[in-house]
Amino acid sequence: MKTFCGRANPTTGAMEWLEEAEDYDYHQEIARSRYADMLHDKDRNVKYYQGIRAAVSRVKERGDKAIVLDIGTGTGLLAMMAASAGADFCYAVEVFRPMANAAVKIVEKNGFSDKIKVINKHSTEVTVGPDGDMECRANILVTELFDTELIGEGALPTYEHAHKYLVQEGCEAVPHRATVYVQLVESKRMWAWNKLFPIHVEAEDGEKIIVPPSEMENCPGVPSVCDIQLNQVPSSDFTALSDVLTMFSVDFSKPVQSASTSYRVQLEPVRSGKAQIVLSWWDIVMDPSGMINCTMAPYWVNPTSALQWRDHWMQCVYFLPQEERVLRGERVQLTARRDEYCLWYSLQRARAEEAEAAGGVESPVCRCHAHLLWNRPRFGQLNDQARTRQYIRALRTVLNTDSVCLCISDGSLLPVLAHYLGAKQVFTVENSGVSCSVMEKLLKANHLEDKIKVIEARPELLKPSHFEDKKISVLVGEPFFSTSLLPWHNLYFWYARTAVSRHLSSNVSVLPQSAALHMMIVEFQDLWRIRSPCGICEGFDVQTMDDMIKDSVNFRESKEAEPHPLWEYPCKSLSDPQEVLAFDFREPVPQHCLSTEGSVDLLRKGKCHGAVLWMEYHLAADISISTGLMQISNEKGTCAWNPHCKQAVYFFSSVLESEALSDPAAVTYAISFDTKTGEIAMDFKLL
Repeated sequence: MKTFCGRANPTTGAMEWLEEAEDYDYHQEIARSRYADMLHDKDRNVKYYQGIRAAVSRVKERGDKAIVLDIGTGTGLLAMMAASAGADFCYAVEVFRPMANAAVKIVEKNGFSDKIKVINKHSTEVTVGPDGDMECRANILVTELFDTELIGEGALPTYEHAHKYLVQEGCEAVPHRATVYVQLVESKRMWAWNKLFPIHVEAEDGEKIIVPPSEMENCPGVPSVCDIQLNQVPSSDFTALSDVLTMFSVDFSKPVQSASTSYRVQLEPVRSGKAQIVLSWWDIVMDPSGMINCTMAPYWVNPTSALQWRDHWMQCVYFLPQEERVLRGERVQLTARRDEYCLWYSLQRARAEEAEAAGGVESPVCRCHAHLLWNRPRFGQLNDQARTRQYIRALRTVLNTDSVCLCISDGSLLPVLAHYLGAKQVFTVENSGVSCSVMEKLLKANHLEDKIKVIEARPELLKPSHFEDKKISVLVGEPFFSTSLLPWHNLYFWYARTAVSRHLSSNVSVLPQSAALHMMIVEFQDLWRIRSPCGICEGFDVQTMDDMIKDSVNFRESKEAEPHPLWEYPCKSLSDPQEVLAFDFREPVPQHCLSTEGSVDLLRKGKCHGAVLWMEYHLAADISISTGLMQISNEKGTCAWNPHCKQAVYFFSSVLESEALSDPAAVTYAISFDTKTGEIAMDFKLL
């Protein structure tokens, strides 16, 4: 059965109706899942197995039958661990139907069908009793319901319900307890992901400064956590203002409360500085004695311990509502507030009673709209003064005192730069009400509301009256659009440029002049694990899951690239970077497809995990901006990536196959850009 799905094409901007198979969403979710990553997490698996064995032993030593409830069973791995450890019976609950079906097959394949019952329901719908899903309440509760923030996947309400209806009082729980840790830090780099800094512009009549609106400076932002691979942030990028502190713990063997609440901890800063960021992570202990511990702590907490790489659990960056100056030894209070699904933090100098009165547990709400328009990398991009200087250099080459300038980007600073650099008149087209609102506030804060005209309209709907019947002599864009996920989605600028062609002068200057798609073959240090098959995990055959993921990845006729911020995922280059497609913005989008094929030689030995693709924008002669590779720093091929952009990763099929290929000498590629759909198709072969 087919169904029609509507979507806005991020590259062309057109509204499309696509015919999709009924199970398209299932396949997408499976293909982009992190099941393989979790099963490659050796530390997690071993600790869970140890904890489950210990829990089953404790129940057996009391003379009781060991009845296990595994909520969110996934592949059934933890339930099989319990059965293998001697549990009398296991109920394995999994709400996602394709995964539940796979779990049934995996359980049967491993010979545990008589000991494990897979229940395809949400745990809150599971019934207990002679005619229920479970004959009786369980006395061992096993779960893996955690995300980077610990509670973001609904762990607390799930535990709350399970203790009320599904498990016995005083049950064993694996994990037994979770503890959340925090550290107060100052970090200009991370703070730049949340606030807009003043932008300095050298103009003909002296230095100008673009200042953020006060509403933006004072905005608490959004409560969603910034989860990153903190182990890739060098110690030079932040200053610790406090020791590592325990914020709160949750005992999973006892009834859990999910209602909104707050936690407080007193701290004495170990050095003076600007308190801006709360870094946070958690650990889980699998047993009551605390001997079996699985921690997410970053590298500086346990510098002598080997780190387990994982992508399903990382570390958290929380932004304080305001920067607070703290003094070494002067006591302050850190408050964590949470609802069922997320946490946020604030810092007070007041005593506990005063702090209680200072605010409830309401989640922060963005009032300035900028945090709704710009994500964290975008804030970092706008605050990158070196990048801004490149745009200023390029703008100087195309602007003069007669220039009528049009900017097409989402919430860009280019219109302000163009005005400060002498353009006679500046228009900016914004695609959304949010983008318009942010731009209008920014212009008002800089007393430019009568200098730059903000137009909310789709490019194809623009009329001469929008531009006061003037022809545009300079068209500019970064290009940046908030709907873009993959690097080439920002080619929407080209389609917008085509749509406004009739408003452009015959000798219009376009900035950027052109763009190019670049590619490089890489070996990942760890990211390959998210796509690599597991085969046998802790002695259990989970190949059924491998096959299911492979089928979903191949569900489309051609595989798709996926976006990843590669500054968080170290890799080495096996080839030189290569330009593969060029796009000339000085001309409208052509009717014919753009395609190329060729081969790239591999210069270094390594495992060919995939190709990385990114865009480079040629702003003007000898001035370019890369959204991907910044440099290959040494003979080993270590790569430095643009930290403000996600790059596209195309994993080779060999990553999804058990057998490793012999060392290839080259990789052939065929890449085509369909100008009608704005989609890029690619195919690679290892020779």
